[in-house]
Amino acid sequence: MRLTFTIQRFNPEVDATSHAEEFRLDVGRGLTVLDALIRLKNECDGSLSLRYSCRSAICGSCAMEINGSEKLACRTSLRREFERHGTVTVAPLRNLPVIKDLIVDMAPFWTKIQDVHPWLVTSSRSVQEQVPASVKTQSHGRPHFHNVDACIMCGACVAACTVHAVSKKFAGPAALAKVDRFLADPRESLFAKRARLSALQDDHGMWDCTRCNFCVQVCPKDVKPMEAIVRLRRASIEQGLTQTEGARHIIGFSQLIEREGRLNEALMPLKVVGREPRRLLHVLPLGVRMLLKGKVPNPFGHRLPGLDQIRAIFQRTRRMPPA
Repeated sequence: MRLTFTIQRFNPEVDATSHAEEFRLDVGRGLTVLDALIRLKNECDGSLSLRYSCRSAICGSCAMEINGSEKLACRTSLRREFERHGTVTVAPLRNLPVIKDLIVDMAPFWTKIQDVHPWLVTSSRSVQEQVPASVKTQSHGRPHFHNVDACIMCGACVAACTVHAVSKKFAGPAALAKVDRFLADPRESLFAKRARLSALQDDHGMWDCTRCNFCVQVCPKDVKPMEAIVRLRRASIEQGLTQTEGARHIIGFSQLIEREGRLNEALMPLKVVGREPRRLLHVLPLGVRMLLKGKVPNPFGHRLPGLDQIRAIFQRTRRMPPA
């Protein structure tokens, strides 16, 4: 079968911007996209640049955009891509600077990983002062990391992240998942765990995630970074770190549902902005528009049926041990 491949090319020595280039190649059954790219380089254009190493979905170096989605080329079936999309379009990872053709600069990705201090802190010193120490033997078995430790650092989640697309300073799914891995480690000191959570309360931290779920969809190792971010948020609230708008939103949402059995859209903005006078004045016009649109519940209306059952759910949840 003869297929047409559309590959995004960019050579910084001659190109001002990237451009698409088509190649045609006779392929057989059982080939991966990486197999085809290597043949294209060997048989059609030796200047085609790409990264690959293990060819076994272990190293993560062949991550790229294939038909609009971030994938490992070494584990992506050429036949399935063609049957599903009718074409094979390959481009470098998004949200990372392109060095040449399909090769991206991973330095921004690694900087985000380094910023979260990806090592255990077992002493009482702060995360900033602690240096990586040798791993100590665990006396009570392997902790439950929720498969976060399976990450191969391919960068696919960062490339798919919609927040990172508009805010390059966002910590990113991979780095935040790495923090969750250390929070789950019993060898990590309690002081260090709180320091990690505190450092992520500012802008570009855990609360910037919009939960688009794209990082979960593209992860080749089923790490589920978004779920790790949710666990970080839950841990922050349990630690009393509730000053951010994101934390106030979660707490206020739960309080309103427990109290009224439904979301009170009029009170929700007030829960988020807190007691800041300027912010209150900012949301006041929103409250007026909501009133005119019928979004404000009648405070003297009838009680919703089943409210006692809803409150019982909240009370039972409080008695349950943490996961």
